[in-house]
Amino acid sequence: MCIGIPMQVLSLEPGHALCDGRGERRRVRTALVGDPWPGDWLLVFLDSAQERISPERAAEVNATLDLLAAVQAGDGGDRDAAFALPSQLSAADLSALTGATPITETHP
Repeated sequence: MCIGIPMQVLSLEPGHALCDGRGERRRVRTALVGDPWPGDWLLVFLDSAQERISPERAAEVNATLDLLAAVQAGDGGDRDAAFALPSQLSAADLSALTGATPITETHP
């Protein structure tokens, strides 16, 4: 099984980007996505960027991978949250899943 890892571009070189994600730093091929910019997010499979993703999508994938890691470690986690796609959660719920500082939602 192949799992895409969200990685953020740190620097560039021809055909590659140095990226950081989930505690790893990797040299990633960028042939399939063109030239990214530092700060861009990429979904990486086997050290090759497969697509550019938004920061919000990167957070969703990371939250899902965190849930998977918790289950593999024997922590069942919040069963209700495990069946909801992160894109269906509020910003506060997504922050709670990732262990991030809670985001307060503001409405105009």
